[in-house]
Amino acid sequence: MIKTKKHIPKFKTIQEEAKFWDSHDFTDYQNGFKPVKIAFVKNLSEGVTVRFDRETLQNLRYRAAQKGIGPTTLVRMWVYERLNQEGANRYPRVAN
Repeated sequence: MIKTKKHIPKFKTIQEEAKFWDSHDFTDYQNGFKPVKIAFVKNLSEGVTVRFDRETLQNLRYRAAQKGIGPTTLVRMWVYERLNQEGANRYPRVAN
């Protein structure tokens, strides 16, 4: 029989969590995990260039690092979220 610990502690920072997992085995905490649904976007074949001033870009990079992702991924997530909020399918068709 596998003995598992009761719960995963709450962490104040990503660094605190990383330090914890560096010294603990996740299999001791199997009851603390739950499955999640994820979706992957395939064939991201088109891009757009967005220019930011230095301070904004530093802020973006900092926020992305806090989430453990790159700044481009964070911007993409924010755009998807905003489009969903405003109704992503509500746009006029524009001829290419």
